[in-house]
Amino acid sequence: MEIIYLQLQIFLLVAVGFLLSKLGMMALVTRKQLTDLVIYVVLPCNIVESFQIDLTHELLLSTGIVLLLGFGAQGLYALLNLFLWRRFDSRRQINLKYGTICSNAGFMGLPISLAVFGSTGLMYASVALLPIRLFMWSAGLSLYTATTKKQVLKTLATHPCIIAVFVGFALMFSGLELPTFLNDTINSLGNCCTALSMVVIGAILADVDPRTVLEPAVIYYVIIRLIAIPAVLYGILLLLHVDGLVTGIIVILSAMPAGSTTAMLAQKYDQDPEFASKMVFLSTLVSLVTLPLWALLLT
Repeated sequence: MEIIYLQLQIFLLVAVGFLLSKLGMMALVTRKQLTDLVIYVVLPCNIVESFQIDLTHELLLSTGIVLLLGFGAQGLYALLNLFLWRRFDSRRQINLKYGTICSNAGFMGLPISLAVFGSTGLMYASVALLPIRLFMWSAGLSLYTATTKKQVLKTLATHPCIIAVFVGFALMFSGLELPTFLNDTINSLGNCCTALSMVVIGAILADVDPRTVLEPAVIYYVIIRLIAIPAVLYGILLLLHVDGLVTGIIVILSAMPAGSTTAMLAQKYDQDPEFASKMVFLSTLVSLVTLPLWALLLT
């Protein structure tokens, strides 16, 4: 039930953005300004907030296998990106590759893991999300900003989201705590991330012809993202005789729909944001069916 609740919440937020755009209350310039607000302020705060977990030495030892498998899953995504999307044009390839590396696990992963696997599952999911967040703002971001290798490194090193990742890691491993007023401010801004992101996506979708949402490229992506990738991971983990709970966490996180940042970055860097929004919309819609089925299989 928690899975369906979260996805219905996403669709309502998208509907708000769609309606605002149709009523003329969210013009293109407003959309771009909100995109900048999310990427340069809200998302970095959300990233810092997400690293605020009690990562003790004992927890690191007990969840080391989860962390390794999380990095392994990201390696699989990178491998798939080498050949899955070659027949598409360059702008769509960027979105498809990013949507393969980065799912919506950052938003939906923790509450769904808690609902399906309990408190231990929540702990494992918190650790498994670390590689996802790291790759999202390194390899993922570089897809949209790539020029020369030197320029890529400079862009990544100075990007607010990358800085936020380093700040998050520093706080997590050092055990330092921010002053309460600063921590609460960061958390308040970070909590706006999902709402603002989905409203902007809804506004972008208002410019999309509904008859094109079910285009073959989007359907192909949805099949890969929601069915093929988790199925491959599930098979590999079964062959390796990985613990059932750990397997469940890794697979359920891999079965999430496209992350909202796919459309946000496509809008920011002018890489076919309409196509990216269709990826997010359709994969989230279909996951209303696929996620409960995966949860049933894994439990």
